[in-house]
Amino acid sequence: MKIALAVNPRASFGRGRHAGREAADYFRAAGAQVQLLCEDSYELLSRAVDKALADGVDALVVAGGDGMVHLGVNALAGSGAAFGATALGIIPSGTGNDMARALGLPRHNVPAAAARVLAALPAGGRVIDAGRVRAGGRTHWFAGVVSAGFDAAVNERANAWRWPRGRARYNLAMLRELATFGAIEYTVTADGERWQQGAMLISVANGQSIGGGMNVVPDAALDDGYLDLFIVRPLSRAGFLAVFPKVFSGKHVGHPAVEIRRVRRVELEAHGVVAYADGERIGPLPLTIDVVPGALRVLA
Repeated sequence: MKIALAVNPRASFGRGRHAGREAADYFRAAGAQVQLLCEDSYELLSRAVDKALADGVDALVVAGGDGMVHLGVNALAGSGAAFGATALGIIPSGTGNDMARALGLPRHNVPAAAARVLAALPAGGRVIDAGRVRAGGRTHWFAGVVSAGFDAAVNERANAWRWPRGRARYNLAMLRELATFGAIEYTVTADGERWQQGAMLISVANGQSIGGGMNVVPDAALDDGYLDLFIVRPLSRAGFLAVFPKVFSGKHVGHPAVEIRRVRRVELEAHGVVAYADGERIGPLPLTIDVVPGALRVLA
């Protein structure tokens, strides 16, 4: 077996480098040939991954959080997963690890995650859908969720901080953002239907969760050929603060302000809103999102 192992040394405040080396040792002990890819920037690492894939590997494995999964998805998605394309393995060692949750992978347990990769390799893993975002003349792929509203604004704020670590940083950023946040006026086009929508947030999901376990669309499936459009209509700050924490348990579903609909294609327009995909900054709206069934093979 030949494995390209991409490591983000800054993932989860330095844990990524240690997790990557531990995974490399595990794979080598199992007889695999490992090419360890560790660069100082996301851009350089992406180039190194592309080169490794061009040279030929049996699997691309990423060590880190959802940002590293995003890198892997953009390197592999759409390359003909159903017909033997390179599969993506994940060593979840970041802060959020939402894609690892969706796939049922062990988190912060390198030997268990590496064992799962090796166990899935002979059969080629599992084929799942991927989302595709077109914005500003560029195309981005995602496996989890595109956020475009309050949750994206929280990401903007949290990503600018170095402290506190983990989920606490996201929760604190949420409270700070809530102090000044108001409803956004969107223009939404979903599968050809167009309407104006006031909302606190709109997300378009392939996976179930964001922000380290907030189950915004708990019934979303990774391989059903659909995306889930998640809308939270305008609420007072007190009302929003009462609803938002319920997403950790999925108990927000059924609230009068919450709407979830299955879609294949969504266009979002709004002024001053920045979108995130898998926790990575995409850029300002407008953008178009669609689902590509069977676009990715994952070792899960």
